[in-house]
Amino acid sequence: MSMASLIKTPFLFFYRILFRKHRGFYKNHATTPFRYETFNPPLASQALMIFDVEGALLKSPSMFPYFMLVAFEGGSLLRALLLLLSYPLTCLVSEEMGLKIMVMVCFFGIKKESFRIGINVLPKFFLEEVGLEMFEVLKRSGGGKLVGVSELPQVMVECFLKDYLEIDFVVARELKVFNGYFVGLMEEKKDIIRLEEILEEDNMIAIAGFTKLLDHQLLSHCKEIYLVGEGDNRRWQKLPREKYPKPLIFHDGRLALAPTPMDALALFMWMPFGFVLAIFRILVHTPLLIKMSHPLYAFSGVHLTVSIPKTKSSYSNTKDEDKSRGLLYACNHRTLLDPHFLALIFNKSFIVVSYSLSRISEIGQPNKIVRLTRNRDEDARIIDSCLNQGDMVVCPEGTTCREPYLLRFSPLFAELSEIIVPVAVNSHVTLFYGTTASGLKFLDPFCFFMNPAPTYNFQILENVSASSTCHDGGKSKFDVANQVQSEIGKALGFECTRLTRRDKYMVLAGNNGTV
Repeated sequence: MSMASLIKTPFLFFYRILFRKHRGFYKNHATTPFRYETFNPPLASQALMIFDVEGALLKSPSMFPYFMLVAFEGGSLLRALLLLLSYPLTCLVSEEMGLKIMVMVCFFGIKKESFRIGINVLPKFFLEEVGLEMFEVLKRSGGGKLVGVSELPQVMVECFLKDYLEIDFVVARELKVFNGYFVGLMEEKKDIIRLEEILEEDNMIAIAGFTKLLDHQLLSHCKEIYLVGEGDNRRWQKLPREKYPKPLIFHDGRLALAPTPMDALALFMWMPFGFVLAIFRILVHTPLLIKMSHPLYAFSGVHLTVSIPKTKSSYSNTKDEDKSRGLLYACNHRTLLDPHFLALIFNKSFIVVSYSLSRISEIGQPNKIVRLTRNRDEDARIIDSCLNQGDMVVCPEGTTCREPYLLRFSPLFAELSEIIVPVAVNSHVTLFYGTTASGLKFLDPFCFFMNPAPTYNFQILENVSASSTCHDGGKSKFDVANQVQSEIGKALGFECTRLTRRDKYMVLAGNNGTV
């Protein structure tokens, strides 16, 4: 240990004791002796504002959860386990060395072209950690440009800051690449030369973490520096969803929680039990045990709640002249298990139409699966034929959506059935998502059932009135589809959108969703 380190360590110890009573923002006047005072950020300022992402914007400065997401989602279970085992080592070494260890474990051997974790997974978890107080300070910048400075690799934070928080520039660490693959090493210094050429501003201020002031090269260009008291950001409120500059509608990945070290340890300890539990629940999912499914699901921790209209006529065919045709149940889509649980509720099998259900997912299904072709005329013929055979379940969204939003409802179902029963569906998990856009879809039911206590909620709504249908009411198929979407959205408290399956897959997987 050098002499400088011997002097620095006790100095920082007593420094933190002396200044631990201070709270909120503090201002450093570079032209005066070193002192701090409480700072109330201005309502409007044309200054270029630089802020520390980990030390000032996020409630928790810990970078481990984000690297664990990269290791788990972008790598493998083995890579994630290796990162967890290396965590004690990262605590014993310096912060810079710990960061390098996590980068090496998470990125070594990952193909750069296929790395999309920073686009489709991490933004959700970053947004959930943004402090409301700091976000309001950034929004009061008065039109001045915003620059986010981060110690994390650029590929992890750039999409979150630019696309979701509308930050103008991001200064982060670049990763070294060899032959199209990350080698697990970072560039020693941030590339700020290009940024300095673009931002030729005289009026620059910065907001940084209390202990990271000297780490940011850009701060040397600032006239004023405001520091966030150590630990104060932990007491900030979380940024509410309704205040997101850009709504978070789509995200991918299997993990439903931000894995802190303790959460990651609990996750790996749960996996063997969850694996056995998922197999048991899948066996209950098969027609062999369908008669005993309700008590077995309850015994294994699956929660199923149902709301059914008081009058049976609201979800049954009461037209004497049309008894031969089945009802059409139009559901919003949460997971592949939507039709399965609906069959349990009514204790009967349905005909389910699907575009891209895998052959493996069809095994053990209590319902009859019919594949659509994406040809409108042919699909209309298929659906009409199925309605003549019995009751049918359709998910007009065409794909799943995890967040409280409804995608555009395809109008095809509206013109083919006279009796439409809207069904509002919601689900909740704590560890693993039962959906994916870029992963293995046949594992969706397995991942859903690996949760300790997954929940499914169904609301069977009043069927669409005859005066509001295409056949009896003369309504257009688009009006009927929009009405069904609106009723389901109102029942769930979800926001209706015009986004489609194509929009989702372009964001999450970079393709149009054709399987």
